[in-house]
Amino acid sequence: MKAIYFSGKAGGGKTAAALGIGIKLREKGLKVSYFKPIGFRRGTVKKDDDDVMLMRDVFELPFSSETVSPVTVNAHYLTARFMKEDKDLYPRIEKAFKKCSEGYDVVLVDGSIEPYVGHNQGLDDFELATKLKTAALPIIRADDDFHIDQNLLYMDIWKDNDIEVIGTIFNNVSQTQWNKCNSIYKPLVEEKGFNVLGVVPCQVEISAPTVNEFFDVLNGELIAAPDHMNRIVEDVVVGTMTIESALSYLRRAPNKALVTGGDRSDMALTALETSTSVIIFTGGLYPDVRVLSRAEEKGVPVILVHEDTFTTIENLQSVYRSIHPQNQDAINLVKKSIEQHVDWESVLNFVQK
Repeated sequence: MKAIYFSGKAGGGKTAAALGIGIKLREKGLKVSYFKPIGFRRGTVKKDDDDVMLMRDVFELPFSSETVSPVTVNAHYLTARFMKEDKDLYPRIEKAFKKCSEGYDVVLVDGSIEPYVGHNQGLDDFELATKLKTAALPIIRADDDFHIDQNLLYMDIWKDNDIEVIGTIFNNVSQTQWNKCNSIYKPLVEEKGFNVLGVVPCQVEISAPTVNEFFDVLNGELIAAPDHMNRIVEDVVVGTMTIESALSYLRRAPNKALVTGGDRSDMALTALETSTSVIIFTGGLYPDVRVLSRAEEKGVPVILVHEDTFTTIENLQSVYRSIHPQNQDAINLVKKSIEQHVDWESVLNFVQK
């Protein structure tokens, strides 16, 4: 059995990369399993991890969600009770990993939301890859030069831990970053001695979050168009300016989320005449009934939250796209993207050697 650790930042597409490569390996007759040692809970409501549900369904795994992802954390998991009673988590992870591995040719191990999460417990991606004796396949999303510096640092850590790196993949590369990624970022990674298996362009159909993902993070109240929660969101516009100043921004931003106060019905009505996917009213102020009526006509969901606009925008930083098992079109797109842009056969060679 071989295990491959897919590591990277939240929203970087590591689960999608694991999914696409896993599908290709299965087509070659290999038995593929999936394991996510540390899951992340975005809200206060306990529910199965979206990535776990997807992989269990696609690869027809017989294990429970608790086995596939034995540990779940949030941004404030270091409580006094945790430090006293739950500090030693690795035995639970090791036991679950063995169960998910038995009888399979390859296990796709999905890293946490950031490679460093769990470091205080010795459970960051680098330590877990070492303890579980996996190879690594880092997924890089380099939106700017600071991100590539961060990933080059991670490359040194993989090397310092003597972990075999099959290769790396640049994922979700925007059109504006495409040339720089290929001419500057890729050579920098190769200079470190790592093979770049592919550069995958951003595809909004599988990378842009939906209104559902926004709603899950905000824990707000849905007050219009509940049947249109699958609309994709490509941009976020904060409506704090005058209508005259905002109009050009509203027209330029496709499939946007408008975040504004409940007393700005004029802003919301203007946005509804442009390409808008969702309106988020802050401060707990209900909008004018005309806004809700127009939103229903346009099929644009309206979410009401009680936090202020600044806090709401901060909360939206953790939004990223999850692929759902029922979305066969997205699954097919992921597979096609791996086929076209990634040297997945190098992964096959690693598993078969």
